[in-house]
Amino acid sequence: MYRTAKQIHNLIQEANHIILVPHKDPDGDALGSLTAFKQYLTRINKPHTAYCATEIPENFKDLRHVQDINSDETVWQNNNFDLVIVFDSGDLCHAGIDGYVAGLSKKISVINIDHHFTNEQYGHLNMVSPNGSSTAEVVYNFFKYNDIKIDEVMATSLLAGLITDTDFYTNSATSLSSLQITSKLISYGGNLKLIKEIVFKNKTIDVLKLWGAVLSRLKKHETLDVIYTYMTQSDLEKYNIPESVSDGISNFMNNLNDGGICLLFKELPDNKIKGSFRTTNDNFDVSLIAKELGGGGHKKAAGFTIDGPLKKAAQRVFTTIQTYKK
Repeated sequence: MYRTAKQIHNLIQEANHIILVPHKDPDGDALGSLTAFKQYLTRINKPHTAYCATEIPENFKDLRHVQDINSDETVWQNNNFDLVIVFDSGDLCHAGIDGYVAGLSKKISVINIDHHFTNEQYGHLNMVSPNGSSTAEVVYNFFKYNDIKIDEVMATSLLAGLITDTDFYTNSATSLSSLQITSKLISYGGNLKLIKEIVFKNKTIDVLKLWGAVLSRLKKHETLDVIYTYMTQSDLEKYNIPESVSDGISNFMNNLNDGGICLLFKELPDNKIKGSFRTTNDNFDVSLIAKELGGGGHKKAAGFTIDGPLKKAAQRVFTTIQTYKK
């Protein structure tokens, strides 16, 4: 990991222009990692552009540099860029840039910085740590390995990643390392209060009404020991809120003391169904199930996207779980 960090650092120094990319529908880890890196590149006056294939969730607007992330695909027409750094994405498709990269007429380098066990190692250089609590932890180590000073802006961004992916240090991603890094980031001036408000105190009345509607549909698949529910496009239209606000529902379901696996189905506009697995049961590795469905993630938290409609998708998922459990 140390050697890879040094190689990435060298590529950054040599690059003419860098594009920074999080995964689609980015969470606090993807955005925290990217914005920490953006602050570093700004500080060393390295030309760069931050791009996201989807809109940024509104609750992250107060995180420094988030407002500068571009969703205009014309950034890929810039003939000067020669390096792409992708954060928190197991593959280029999840980042939404596979088509852009494949269609480039010139040779560029791709750097892959991530912590997912199912990462496809798609970069020319891959700084991937499956044992890390978050991609923010990997970025923190990149800075440390290269003796890069972490200022208060970078520290605050990295806290966003650590807090998001450990669910404020309550889930299985929490480790001695993540707690030690958090302590360091706070000592560097990281604003823990701001990140807590961004990540957790972001619910409106309509959001909670949506949560209530989704949670009221909770059912248990007795044979598979799976607790599941679903969210439709009609739900989102009724309360006039984006799909991203439902992200916390999966983590909330993980508080149940019943069922081996929790599963949330989300209906997307293009007749696709997005699924989110959570478990606290040591007998399950939901990343393996998600991978069978074309997704990925971690042993205790993973996701996938498959074709709809909802009933057909649910049957496919349950069949996959049943096969896996055998």
